[in-house]
Amino acid sequence: MSAASSDTRRPLADLITRADRAAAQGNHQEAGRLLEEARALSPTDSRVLAALGLYSLKTGNFAAARRHFEDAVCLEPSALAWFHVGLACRAQVDPEAEGTAIERALQLDSRFHLALLQKATLFERQGRAKQAAETFQAFLHCLPAGAQQVAGLKPAIEHARRMVEADRSVLEQFIRARTTTPGERAQLCLEALVGRRRIFHPQPTVMHFPRLPAIEFFDRLEFPWLDAFEAATGQIRQELETVIGDRDSDHEIKPYVDYPDSLPLDQWRSLNHSKRWGAYYLVRNGSPVEEHLGRCPKTAALLANASLADIPGEAPNVFFSILQPRTRIPPHTGVSNTRLVVHVPLIVPPNCGFRVGSETRAWQPGHAWVFDDTIEHEAWNDSDAPRVILLFDTWNPFLTAAERDWVRAATVAVSEYRAG
Repeated sequence: MSAASSDTRRPLADLITRADRAAAQGNHQEAGRLLEEARALSPTDSRVLAALGLYSLKTGNFAAARRHFEDAVCLEPSALAWFHVGLACRAQVDPEAEGTAIERALQLDSRFHLALLQKATLFERQGRAKQAAETFQAFLHCLPAGAQQVAGLKPAIEHARRMVEADRSVLEQFIRARTTTPGERAQLCLEALVGRRRIFHPQPTVMHFPRLPAIEFFDRLEFPWLDAFEAATGQIRQELETVIGDRDSDHEIKPYVDYPDSLPLDQWRSLNHSKRWGAYYLVRNGSPVEEHLGRCPKTAALLANASLADIPGEAPNVFFSILQPRTRIPPHTGVSNTRLVVHVPLIVPPNCGFRVGSETRAWQPGHAWVFDDTIEHEAWNDSDAPRVILLFDTWNPFLTAAERDWVRAATVAVSEYRAG
């Protein structure tokens, strides 16, 4: 925290409290005197430096505020300290430094609501309305209990809600201009996509298509091409073993979970950027990895005859999913119930398992299944060897051809909007 000894901490806290009280009463001269007394007592205490910085901000000495905050963050690089640096940079109209300080704060505490609010308002001042709305949404999501009752935050909360609602209206019009809604279910999907309809189970993270059956594991009769994958399990496994047995291909196995550190990671923190859950991609976000497909010709031929969910720039994803020993994939939900996920088990040591909703199953090589990943699911490998499956996306068979076309167009529209 600071260089202050236990003998000085109580007097320091008392001086800072008295200074705050004086400043609140408008007696800035007395507040300054008390803080200078505290600094003389312990010139390298981070609490004193932070208090001096806040005092300097209030009295308009922005350069001094920034200097005090930067000194404090060197002593104690907390999320709050970096947030204070960002405040001083904002006061000095230095948006680049402000943005850097906010990111440092969020890397230390990705749910720090005040830093999220500052980041959102920075985007807003820069004219980046869409990024501002997304960050305002994150701010609202991360508000701690009771924060909505804090008088000083109420205007910011209301502004955040207005920005989010305005963005949803613009996004809705953006999608409508690029699509023709083929029916009631697509209309309900659009309303959910832009936040105008509450979503109940299943719980996709991006797109919910209403009135599709909520089924954990689908009837395999809906997917007659699964038989060919099951019959070729041995050949697929041979191709897999050739690939992962090649030392030169190790760098081509990517961490499946790969988010920026400044995002709220929740259950993904321990797996982020980690090959404990690795992916050897054959198709990634709809783009074939030709070199990898060339190494797995039998698998590629089978995929060519499967009903893959195809959305430009988004789907399918096809990969060998490699779960390392003593690794668990935490409970989570997928992006959209318009597509389902196929598992073709290849290497399954003992003590591995998989749960979707209330149903738990054990993988068995030669037995594939299809499930709705927008229903909460988790996986574990409690063995001493890797578990590997072939994983890919297929369309939900309850979608009509016209609805698939709409989902493609709407998904691409969302991507274009967010990238614009």
